[in-house]
Amino acid sequence: MEKKGKLELTWVGKYEEEKLEPRILIEDKSKSYGESNTENMLIHGDNLLALKALEMNYRGKIRCIYIDPPYNTGSAFEQYDDAVEHSLWLSIMKKRLIQLSELLCEEGTIWVSLDDNEVHYFKVMADEIFGRKNFIADVAWEKSDSPRMDAKLFSSRYDHTLVYAKNIELVKINPVPSGEIPEHYNKQTEDGKRYYLKPLRYMGTADGRADRPNLYFPIIAPNGKKVFPKRADGSDGRWRWSKDKVDSNPDLIEWVDGKNGWTAYYRIFAEEDATRPPETLWSFQFAGSNRNAKAEIKALFNDNKAFDTPKPEKLIEQVINIASDEGDIVLDSFLGSGTTAAVAHKTGRKWIGIEMGEHAYSLCKVRMDKVIKGEQGGISKEVGWQGGGGYKFYELAEPLLVKNKVLPVYQINPSYTWDMVCEAICKIEGFTYEPYGEFQGHSSENRFIHITDEFVNTKYVMSIMKNLGDKQSLLIYCKKNQADMILPENVEVKKIPKDLLDKCNFESEVQE
Repeated sequence: MEKKGKLELTWVGKYEEEKLEPRILIEDKSKSYGESNTENMLIHGDNLLALKALEMNYRGKIRCIYIDPPYNTGSAFEQYDDAVEHSLWLSIMKKRLIQLSELLCEEGTIWVSLDDNEVHYFKVMADEIFGRKNFIADVAWEKSDSPRMDAKLFSSRYDHTLVYAKNIELVKINPVPSGEIPEHYNKQTEDGKRYYLKPLRYMGTADGRADRPNLYFPIIAPNGKKVFPKRADGSDGRWRWSKDKVDSNPDLIEWVDGKNGWTAYYRIFAEEDATRPPETLWSFQFAGSNRNAKAEIKALFNDNKAFDTPKPEKLIEQVINIASDEGDIVLDSFLGSGTTAAVAHKTGRKWIGIEMGEHAYSLCKVRMDKVIKGEQGGISKEVGWQGGGGYKFYELAEPLLVKNKVLPVYQINPSYTWDMVCEAICKIEGFTYEPYGEFQGHSSENRFIHITDEFVNTKYVMSIMKNLGDKQSLLIYCKKNQADMILPENVEVKKIPKDLLDKCNFESEVQE
């Protein structure tokens, strides 16, 4: 019997699945800040449920995702418990990766910062989710600018950043500036352009006149004499350029008067704004260090311990510049101290940040308010940041349905207004919530939804149908309805909460 199998990483709980409730997001206008027409979002709530809440509106729209999840090091962090049992950590990350993959656009990339504790397990898991062919790189970031002399075994100097494409055939990666102009560009024009000289006479194999007869011709030197390409032994050589190219580029030719007479050279100019492909080794000079990150946090919050494991703005700037362009959406669902949102804002990107803990208020909001006011830390001076923009602050709503405290049944969450109920049902059913007339939303130009707390009978249905056009259909949600209704083919009636219970799990546990 032929045995078949596949390469995969298995762990306890890997195949446990649940239908997540696509919660609604509620703007807290008292915490939103800056320009009111902004698309930037700061979300407080469990990131798995918040990602599900974003799915309908942002599926396939995010260009760059950067996450810096808990490393599962076995240490107790003030902001979160990082000592999660190995299988549970993998399950937590798998669920979130799946949701993140849904949001990523076809040209986009996801960047995940990890250390040696989980990176190799995570890599195998991520290969299953994104496809091994879509793995791009493991970027080594030199997080420490000096060795740890108190290390018991090895002094750890770098962290990993795994980079995956949504679609390796369509992914867009921006090059990085090539840096300083090399020293051999040792000459300069009057207007400041750097260049170096290369002999116009061809040197190397097949450098004789017989090899390329058409490249043997005279060029007039500054003293008016004809100069032919001669090899070191005095025999006939050849030029690198044709006569037409020489005649049409006199400004590129430079003459040097030496002991053997005039010699022709041509100028090779340094490229303006030269670039190169990004590399997989990022030094602390290129991308900052932990020391830089802690200094930035101290300057922002006057507290070295405001956040234990921040990333420097320079590191996130490199990620965002490589992975996106101005106007693209950048998402971080483990926002932490708000670095990704701050850098995205300063570099002209739109951004969505999700943070579950109290520091969504004490760190992320405070930091972004300062950014909008024009704070000058991190990369601000480098990019010429002067402030501006804004964001909207959202709270993740509670479940739509909750268990009755007395009876063994579900009921609408008493904290919900009727408008919130309608928006939540639209989201669960996949309708865009846009109240208009008798309808609360639509899923296409021909499919509408009507939600009511009134008793629904045949007469009620017919009154709503008057607003439908040809070939349009209607979904009605109600609390009570006539049992023996005969409905047209283009109308469906569902009950609250009965027909919602099979749609998703209304008791999803938040991972604290």
